[in-house]
Amino acid sequence: MHTDTERCLRAVRSKDARFDGWFFTAVLTTGIYCRPSCPVVPPKPANMVFHPSAAACQQAGFRACKRCRPDTSPGSPEWNQRADLVARAMRLIADGVVDREGVPGLAARLGYSARQVERQLLAELGAGPLALARAQRAQTARLLIETTALPMAQIAFAAGFASIRTFNDTVREVYALTPGDLRARVPRGHAGGRSGALSLRLPFRAPLNPDNLFGHLAATAVPGVEEWRDGAYRRTLRLPYGHGVVALTPHPDHIACRLTLSDLRDLPVAISRCRRMLDLDADPVAVDDQLRADPVLAPLVDKAPGRRVPRTVDEAEFAVRAVLGQQVSTAAARTHAARLVTAHGEPVEDPEGGLTHLFPSPEALASLDPESLAMPRTRRRTFTTLVGRLADGSLHLGVESDWPDVRAWLLALPGFGPWTADVIAMRALGDPDAFLPTDLGIRRAAGELGLPSTPAALTARAAAWRPWRAYAVQYLWATDSHPINFLPV
Repeated sequence: MHTDTERCLRAVRSKDARFDGWFFTAVLTTGIYCRPSCPVVPPKPANMVFHPSAAACQQAGFRACKRCRPDTSPGSPEWNQRADLVARAMRLIADGVVDREGVPGLAARLGYSARQVERQLLAELGAGPLALARAQRAQTARLLIETTALPMAQIAFAAGFASIRTFNDTVREVYALTPGDLRARVPRGHAGGRSGALSLRLPFRAPLNPDNLFGHLAATAVPGVEEWRDGAYRRTLRLPYGHGVVALTPHPDHIACRLTLSDLRDLPVAISRCRRMLDLDADPVAVDDQLRADPVLAPLVDKAPGRRVPRTVDEAEFAVRAVLGQQVSTAAARTHAARLVTAHGEPVEDPEGGLTHLFPSPEALASLDPESLAMPRTRRRTFTTLVGRLADGSLHLGVESDWPDVRAWLLALPGFGPWTADVIAMRALGDPDAFLPTDLGIRRAAGELGLPSTPAALTARAAAWRPWRAYAVQYLWATDSHPINFLPV
């Protein structure tokens, strides 16, 4: 979008928050870059240039605006609605792969050369993987400076910097303030005091309807791993350097996020995974406008706009749970999952009590006795085949997965039909166009609304909803009185 100067100018003049994260405005006369909704008086058009990323602005020598704090914008919805090389690379960078494995590791995961990845990112985002990862480290450092009382040296390494000098130089360059100055700007009493306990706000593009989003997560919560308590969805997190516990509370203009981490280096990854689970980088206006064009869906969209697709923090975990949920009720699926957690999950300590385990890893599940599973023999075979493939690496599910390829691999496994493959594509891999024409709830809703109820005819009818059929699924599900559609009381 940053190449469409007239459209960018209109967004800046109207201070349209919908475009925050889509592009950034760099002001030539001040050397500052802002989000489109920055509250200051817009500069003259001749003094504005537009960049596709904060990293590109920083590469060009601009510093972040202290008023609108552009680094806190929602992420671009492009990276969660596309499956090409750049989108997959951006999802991996947000997941901290460059910091942990370097650019060669990023390229290896994508199946391209490091040079090709660099070239593609530079062409579309104006910055390479190292610059993009550096911008993310700067944002993590600012979060830790402003929300904790940790020593600066500890913050530097927790944010992923190789040295304290690099940390100091980067913070000064990006924010035009020293780390100490950043902390001094925080109102007295607002900084946290306990190591590993963080409270922050997760922004999103309005509107956001929390009913089906949190309702789904709460209704399917696995005891010991997830719970709904005091208006918050809480769960344990398996992270690269350790584990964590997160509590997410919906508010009208943000999601309150409270994180307890065993290793602060996991902060950016934990935030990225929580945002992805709640689909916070979506563009609900674009989605709803497309679906509203269908006269059957229009009343559903108008009644409760801004529905998101509830996703996951762990793709392998969701795939296992999808198999456990085949042809059984939500309650039965939770019971099966809870037994696995008790027997094979890794115990963790929850400072607030209530959560007890991480969901079992594929490696732990691969060693269990199939006869201990209280399910039909054919589903046991499906389960053991899946966890075996996940454990030995012959099947990988991650943010970098190619959606059509993974769907084809899943359908080749015994016991995997279109419903299981598509629900994994929708909720684990994040495919915004995944569709469930064989789902009982979808077929029932289709019949009540006068849509075709057979899978083939409904799929043909849903072609007009592309590329947002996963969101259409949420609106169709919402016609039912199932608990997944209601925010818990």
